[in-house]
Order: sequence, then structure tokens, then C-alpha cells
Amino acid sequence: MYTGRRYFILALLFIASMINYIDRAALSILAPYITTDLNVNKAELGLIFSSFAIGYAVFCFVGGWLADKYGPRRIFAGAMGLWSLFAGLTCAAFNFTSLFFIRVIFGAAEGPMGSVTNKTIVKWFPARERARAVGVSFSGNPMGGAVSAPIVAAAALAFGWRITFVGMMVIGFAWVAIWLIATKGSEASTEDTVEQAEADTAGNDLPNEKLSYYLKQPIILFTALAFFAYSYILFFFMTWFPSYLLDARGLNMRDMSIANVLPWLLGFVGLISGGFISDYIYKLTHNLLFSRKVIIVIGLIIAAICITASALVHNLYGAIGLMSVGMFAMYVTTSCYWAIVQDTVKGNNVGAVSGFIHFLANLAGVFAPMLTGFIVQGTGQYYSAFYLVGALAIGSAILLMLGGKKQASA
Repeated sequence: MYTGRRYFILALLFIASMINYIDRAALSILAPYITTDLNVNKAELGLIFSSFAIGYAVFCFVGGWLADKYGPRRIFAGAMGLWSLFAGLTCAAFNFTSLFFIRVIFGAAEGPMGSVTNKTIVKWFPARERARAVGVSFSGNPMGGAVSAPIVAAAALAFGWRITFVGMMVIGFAWVAIWLIATKGSEASTEDTVEQAEADTAGNDLPNEKLSYYLKQPIILFTALAFFAYSYILFFFMTWFPSYLLDARGLNMRDMSIANVLPWLLGFVGLISGGFISDYIYKLTHNLLFSRKVIIVIGLIIAAICITASALVHNLYGAIGLMSVGMFAMYVTTSCYWAIVQDTVKGNNVGAVSGFIHFLANLAGVFAPMLTGFIVQGTGQYYSAFYLVGALAIGSAILLMLGGKKQASA
């Protein structure tokens, strides 16, 4: 019934993911201008980068609950509208404190993005199409990261950094208007409703242990730790890599914006391909947990080696190439964290356990920018920050490989 319409909805979700990352990455790209105008040092900049994740982590939970209660249409519109407003209000920041609080609310408004996107896909897509719909919608994230640097840098060079944030607000408001028109009076098709009801019934037939049971299982704990390492890499790259290219590699704003594109583009390819690779390994091995874990372990180790090496090579193109391969390897693992939860948690606890690992993962958004800021401020260089990224990724991968055993049957 809504076959054509739901693909337009999917296109809107993809664009929303792009806007999400453009808005999120803009502060990092424009940091040299902002720190000069607001007299912010490296340690304070790290705290400002971290402030986003304070609100974001909390509202990963709240956003899903609100979408269940009020529906994804209204919550998505409200979230996009609020984060666009506070993206625009960044232009009004006048010191460290004002920018810190603007970013906290901005992060809280972006928090519902993931859970509301999933809720929307469940509403509009039958079960047989949801996996690919999730991949397509969230692939807008690295694509947004790829286009953010050249677009944001060009706008700042032409109009100044404050007007650039106002422009992002206008784009967000335009998306909200189109979203509300496109989804007005919409309901899931009869086929979708029947399939979801069958899926829910099947899940309720499974033994259902208490939530605390799953949160004590090694596979859940070590998956959460690996997801934390993944997010640490992501937030480190998103917040500090542009400044690294400017400070340590001597690039100007225009060249930095171009150099920042390739890692995001390879991340886009990695996110799209990771689920297909994992499914192919399962087809060969018939071992579901292994097919998820092997992707995470190998992906994180490759990412750790490449990202650490990118700080050590003297050639700029080699550094960018290594960082790009590292981002590809990191993004390949994306779908496997969620898949492990879906494969191992029974009954009605999938959402709660997913929320638990997502919350822990996004705590990295608090620690990665803040610790990097203190390291750079204290040492005057970036090497130690890169080493910390590599050590965390390799350590978590080894723990998942050796200690992440599936729990005994309930």
C-alpha cells in the first residue's frame, strides 16, 4: 500500500542522518575560529566537545520511550527542530560557559535520533526489509561526516562561523516541514502490522530472564566494552582530527576540509558492507556468535593499528590513508554490536539491553574529547592521544575474543 511512500520516508531518514552528523561535526571543523573568538584553550575545547555526549547519552534512553508513547512522527520532528534551534543558537555563544550549555542541550536533542529512526523503520517497513532499511538510513551518518568539512568550511570562509550555524538551523527546520507533510495521517500497512504482531508473539514465547541476568553475562559486558572502544574512536576522530590536521600537519582550513572527506567516505562503505560480511561468514561457518565477534575483533584491531600509525608516519597522504582505512575497519563493526544483542538476548529484554550498551558506548563521547583535550593541552602534542585510542581498541577486542562467551540457556 505504501511501497513507494515508504522509500521516500527512507530517503528522509537518510537525509536526517546526514544533517545529524553535519550539525554534530561543524563545531570540530570550526574550532580554530571559535576558540580564537571565545578565548577557549585546548582543555576547555575538549570539555565543550564532551558536553554534547552528556545530553546525548541520557536521551538515547528517553527518546525511545517518548517514541513508544507519542509516536516517531512527532518525536522525530521535535528532536530535529530542537537540535536545529540549538545548532543555530551556537552563533550566540560568547564564552566557554555559554557554549558548553548550548552543546549539552544540542546533544540531548540529538539523543532520540537512533531509537526514533529504528521505531520509524518498524512502522513503515515489513520485517524482511528492515535490516537493509536500517543500513541505508544510518549510512547517512558517515556520509554527513564526509560532506560536512567542505560544506561547513566553505560556508565559514564565505560568511563567518556564526552565520554558518544559522544556516544549519534553517536546513533543519526545512527538513521538519517536509517530514511532517510526508508522514501526515500515516499508518503502517496491514502487512507490516501483521508481520510485527507475529514477530512480537514469537519473541514472547521465548524464556524471559530478568534484565539483571543479561547485564551480568560476559558476552553482553564485553560487547558493551567493545562498543565503547568503537565510540571512543568515532568521537576522537569527529572532534579532534580536524584540529590535528590543522595543528600538527600544518594544513589550512580549505585543505583540511578536503583531507577530512576520505575517512568518512570509507566509513560509509564500511557501514554498508559490515552486515553483509558478517552474514556471509555465518553462511560459511554456521556459527552465529562467531560471525559477529570475528568482525568486531578484527575490525577494532585493524582500526587501532591504522589510527595509531597515522600519527607516526611523516607523510601527510600516508597519515590520511591510514586514518581512512582505520575508519573503514571501525565502521565495518557497527551492525555487529546490535546483532549480538538480538542474537543472544531472549524475550522482551532486547530493547533494555540494547539501551544499556548504547548508553555505555556513548559515555565515550564524554571521555574521548575531554581526555584528548587534556593530553594535548598538557603535552603540547597528539601522540599520546592516538596511543590511547589504539590501546583501548586492541584491549577491548582481545577481551571480547577471549572472554565474550554466550550465556547458558535460560
